[in-house]
Amino acid sequence: MRILLVGAGGVGSAAVSIAARRSFFETMVVADHDPARAARAVAGHGDRFVAATVDASSADAVAALCREHRITHVFNAVDPRFVMPIFDGAFAAGADYLDMAMSLSRPHPERPYAETGVKLGDEQFAVADRWAAAGRLALCGVGVEPGLSDVFARHAADELFTEIDEIGVRDGANLTVAGYEFAPSFSIWTTIEECLNPPVIWEAGRGWFTTEPFSEPEVFDFPAGIGPVECVNVEHEEVLLIPRWVPAKRVTFKYGLGAEFIEVLRTLHKLGLDATEPVRVRGVDVSPRDLVAAALPDPATLGDRMSGKTCAGTYVTGTGPDGRPRRVYLYHVVDNEWSMAEYGHQAVVWQTAVNPVVALELLATGAWSGAGVLGPEALPPRPFLDLLTDYGSPWGMEER
Repeated sequence: MRILLVGAGGVGSAAVSIAARRSFFETMVVADHDPARAARAVAGHGDRFVAATVDASSADAVAALCREHRITHVFNAVDPRFVMPIFDGAFAAGADYLDMAMSLSRPHPERPYAETGVKLGDEQFAVADRWAAAGRLALCGVGVEPGLSDVFARHAADELFTEIDEIGVRDGANLTVAGYEFAPSFSIWTTIEECLNPPVIWEAGRGWFTTEPFSEPEVFDFPAGIGPVECVNVEHEEVLLIPRWVPAKRVTFKYGLGAEFIEVLRTLHKLGLDATEPVRVRGVDVSPRDLVAAALPDPATLGDRMSGKTCAGTYVTGTGPDGRPRRVYLYHVVDNEWSMAEYGHQAVVWQTAVNPVVALELLATGAWSGAGVLGPEALPPRPFLDLLTDYGSPWGMEER
């Protein structure tokens, strides 16, 4: 296996550190628009890792880099603006493809808070037949959320339930960053995209529909000492992926943002600072959202100031094999103190990065295989969960 990792930011750099301990691949080319960042990501990890420069907005540039290094698998670790050129570049070069976020959505032009417009992943699923006919695999949404959360959903359907009422992904944390009044632990660009777009819900008999941002607040009690966190509906790939392969009456995604974070996001929206279209400022074209991202600290650099834990998980309700009602939370917790001491990367980016590396290893060994555009829930969950534990980061389950 010869891997092209596009993006040497927080998640990409953490993926390099994780992959460096595994032997399943021959070469990993780590490419970024900033050659210095790519060089930093591979430094000290041995000669299997090669730094390169790439324009992720150009499918031709991605394809050319794949051909130069005889790449078999493209691992997309940049923000979702670049999904389609990287996806198309991988296909053009005859490589398989993995990402952690799918092609961007566009709200319904007239009823954005009732009906879906272009959904997350629609552009990728539109060419699924082409990938399948070529015998190529595009494994989409294989980070932690989406990714591990989808694997949990499939595991619940396969082994824990005979009928599922709701699959609800629930994400929460008690992370704090010393010295900053406001410092997101993940890409603010992606967070704005997820949180201010109309959230999507799926229901049997109705299909996909949307609601107002931050709707249906609920307090969810997270394990490992994190405790109760208020969670709200947010647009996320799981809701677009899980119903394609896992039978359930309802699928939702709720994120534990907290009141302060929600207020910041609402203020950015009111001021137009969430916009991606450039505006003219003193003779220079600047995207407001890019400006916000540039003004905030890089999440990858915050690990030594962070403390606490982050939890990703899937809450499933329905009927168990014994015919009785059952409620189960399958989850994965990462303590920032552990991830910094063990890998030198903060908890959120490490938790996101470990899952696509696990998926790549499963593809390398043949434990996972397929063709077309697939989500993680289309593949058997047990090999993934067992290998994740082998990576030193076990998952958990609570009956509720």
